[in-house]
Amino acid sequence: MAEEHPCQTPEGHRLCVNNCGFFGSSATMNLCSNCYGDLCLKNQQQASMKTTVESSLSAASPPSSEIAQIYAAELQIPATEKQIPTATEEQQPPQRPNRCTVCRKRVGLTGFMCRCGTTFCGTHRYPEVHGCTFDFKSVGRVEIAKANPLVIAAKLQKI
Repeated sequence: MAEEHPCQTPEGHRLCVNNCGFFGSSATMNLCSNCYGDLCLKNQQQASMKTTVESSLSAASPPSSEIAQIYAAELQIPATEKQIPTATEEQQPPQRPNRCTVCRKRVGLTGFMCRCGTTFCGTHRYPEVHGCTFDFKSVGRVEIAKANPLVIAAKLQKI
């Protein structure tokens, strides 16, 4: 009869290599699940840091062909024509008026833009109410003319 030692673990079970007190397996490099998860997370962070460093280095130093193109472009364009737009020169989108043109009521996002180009509240949004100067009839005629071109058949020659 073989003697059993209560202090020894069975052959299939090994303690974690990090000596945390849990059992590890050969599938997880003799680490327990907690230590193996920490190791995987650490490896992923190192890999991501490596890729960000490589990408920043490649962006910081463009290839020599790109440098040659930049210098060639600078040589062709005189320095007096170059203008670097500043923040004040950049075009900002036109800001919508936030008040009704008729009653000066604040409209915010609920304002209605009329075809005449002004903003109105819910009460004055209709053309009849605010005395719109836009010619809806002529615009409608032009749209109909574009949508329905005139079809003329070719004339037949008389025999």
